[in-house]
Amino acid sequence: MIFSEIEQHFVNLPNLLSLSRVAFLFVIALLLYWGFRGAATASLVLYILAAITDWADGWVARKYGMITDFGKLMDALADKVLNVGVFVVLYTVPGLMPGWTIFLILIILSREFLITGLRQVAATRGVVLAAEKSGKIKTVFQIVAASLFIANAAAVHDFAMATWFCDLLAGAAIILLLIATAMTVQSGYGYLSKYWHLLTGAPTEPKPPHR
Repeated sequence: MIFSEIEQHFVNLPNLLSLSRVAFLFVIALLLYWGFRGAATASLVLYILAAITDWADGWVARKYGMITDFGKLMDALADKVLNVGVFVVLYTVPGLMPGWTIFLILIILSREFLITGLRQVAATRGVVLAAEKSGKIKTVFQIVAASLFIANAAAVHDFAMATWFCDLLAGAAIILLLIATAMTVQSGYGYLSKYWHLLTGAPTEPKPPHR
């Protein structure tokens, strides 16, 4: 019985699309560490494809009535694994990110762990916290920032573009990362303030009856 339920989750197309983002991360990491000419460009293409699955899994789930609690949790978790993982990879590959950006990455990582913990606590109380609009917006900024960092690596190593253009890409990537970090903090605060009662053990407020 348990195995049949697990199998149902994994044959669900939206869930497979969500899980694919984890696989994309490992391929992107391999390419960036490998570092042959064209690797950064391939990484950028794969990262964009992985980001598209974030939209695709939700669209498929809604259109074909395949929304599940597992899918809601996995969609949000896969986003975190992909985006935080890409930032970690970018930081650890020499020359792709400035050293001081580690503090921004740690802020993003801390927020994601906190909200993941909140979701786990909520699940034990029978509450499923699906991704909210603020979380989706910060994810978009994270994706754009990471994409610019990878694009800059491609411009430098794959296409040997002019220094001024590479500097422009690098500057834009840092600005977007700063904005993404601020929105990540704001989104995390919104989640915690809205669902703090779940962490404190306070009873969940009943929904008002429909009139």
